[in-house]
Amino acid sequence: MLDKLMRKKTAMSEGLLSDRIANVKRGQIPAHVAIIMDGNGRWAKQRNLPRIAGHHEGMKTVRKITRIANDLGIEVLTLYAFSTENWKRPKLEIDFLMKLPGEFLSTYLPELIEKNVKVEMIGNVEMLPEHTKKAIRKAMEATKDNDGMTLNFAMNYGSRLELVEALKKIATLVEDGLLQVDDIDDSMISSHLMTAHLPEPDLLIRTSGEVRLSNFMLWQLAYAELSFTSVLWPDFDEACMIHAMEEFQLRHRRFGSVEGEGTI
Repeated sequence: MLDKLMRKKTAMSEGLLSDRIANVKRGQIPAHVAIIMDGNGRWAKQRNLPRIAGHHEGMKTVRKITRIANDLGIEVLTLYAFSTENWKRPKLEIDFLMKLPGEFLSTYLPELIEKNVKVEMIGNVEMLPEHTKKAIRKAMEATKDNDGMTLNFAMNYGSRLELVEALKKIATLVEDGLLQVDDIDDSMISSHLMTAHLPEPDLLIRTSGEVRLSNFMLWQLAYAELSFTSVLWPDFDEACMIHAMEEFQLRHRRFGSVEGEGTI
């Protein structure tokens, strides 16, 4: 009797979620969603588990959110997987984190190929361990001709470093006489960033209750809508993603214009 009741509740929940997904798909879908995946360690601590258990559980969430983002028609999903500051963590944790891309991609690459998802990466790939680089490059090569959603991993990525490198490239062009100082504008800087070929994020989601950007896409997020949730990343499921989409669709994006009441 209890099993029957649980199955009925599950069916009702799935039905409600399907209705919400259908409603969201009728509205404006953000072309690019960026997510700061935060809270794996706290999730593990709450359960008296090692931090690496939280990272492993978070990997399962990556699959769920990739699936629903693709189903919704999101063009680019960028996931902040490892920052340039994360090298300060304990070596055991770093070693585990560096194994996750290989585990995730070896397990789910066939599904990504089937779903027409293209895998990309931003960040300094050369500093990553060889096995991590090999897994990422294999996935990028296997999906390079896919023209569906782009699953973009930010690995060994830091926005300030990205901006410094972009400005160095522009300065070199000026120094070589290939560019005039007056030619430098927003679009020039954007074109030298790692995301030059991608649309700027429309929506940033950060899990775990932290309310900061943590050196993530500082230039690209200038006009993005920001969504902060106290839900820890391993617990961030399809319903949470749909809620973020629903909130996004209720907002009026002005991009600095003076239209609408209450605008400064």
